[in-house]
Amino acid sequence: MEEERKIYPLKFCTICDERPWGREEFRLADLGYRDSLVRDGWLAGNSMGELMDTYIDRIVGDTVYEYYGRQFPVCVRYLKVDGKMPLQVHPDDETAEQRYDLLGKEKIWYVLRAGKGAKLHIGFRRNTDAGEFCRRCAEGDVDGLLSEVVPAAGESFRIAAGTPHCADGELEILEIAESSPLDFCLHGRGGEVSEDQFDPSLDFTDALDFISYGKHVPACRKDGVLAEIPQFTIKKMHLTTPLVLNGSGEGDSFVLYSCVGGRAELQLPSPDGRPERFVIEKNDSLLVPAECRDYNLVPMERDTILLETTNSRVEPDRYIDPDVPASLPGQS
Repeated sequence: MEEERKIYPLKFCTICDERPWGREEFRLADLGYRDSLVRDGWLAGNSMGELMDTYIDRIVGDTVYEYYGRQFPVCVRYLKVDGKMPLQVHPDDETAEQRYDLLGKEKIWYVLRAGKGAKLHIGFRRNTDAGEFCRRCAEGDVDGLLSEVVPAAGESFRIAAGTPHCADGELEILEIAESSPLDFCLHGRGGEVSEDQFDPSLDFTDALDFISYGKHVPACRKDGVLAEIPQFTIKKMHLTTPLVLNGSGEGDSFVLYSCVGGRAELQLPSPDGRPERFVIEKNDSLLVPAECRDYNLVPMERDTILLETTNSRVEPDRYIDPDVPASLPGQS
């Protein structure tokens, strides 16, 4: 009988889109309309969706599979902003499930670089309501309602469901989010809004009842646990010495490492005693499948910083069919 081939840590080809406000790169996506391809090894050329069709629990672990089925739960995007991003918002899981049979889109923005005129707008600077918000959008002065943050490199901001948000100036952002296409465009803020960025079926008026209209003070986190919510846990790791991991600390979840500084090497034991080596360059994301339980992380440069993303959600989803991959509304 042929021995089952072991799944190895995976890197993916980047999917790039030029935008009026800069550039958008999908580093890891399982969205149907955006589906990452494996870059290296015997699985090279396979899409994330194909991996989930074939290997499922070997990739994500039994616990994650019980909740998400064939949907890989996390999406990673790099945003290079040079101008004004459109104002957008996303729904929570319950709203997304009931209306679109999709996941919501909890997310964090990790600031890689902040340059000239860099600003984040996250939520409202004071209490407002749908009527005032619609009027200000129509008049083109919605920015006056929004909270404003001048960010610095190394800071992260959780953007909860229902929170309008956008970015200005020269910024580089790593977004880690739930796997969902449900970003609603609320206002173009003077720029062109393309249909390949925002699905036109996700109408502005459909978002009005799930927007959070209360005053919002954006909270910044710089180190340690950047997010710990049911959808994912994200930890910032300053890797200064080799780290031995045996999988005991994260249940049976996959682990996703995104390198935001320096360079690291993941060493995977092999039967012949010579470890397999997987280098994580700056700006790389490396997906460690759940079946890779034992490995070492070794810094290869000073100031090596990794963002570690895991998922341990256990409650079965009541709306999403585990045998049907996610797609955009209206797609078959």
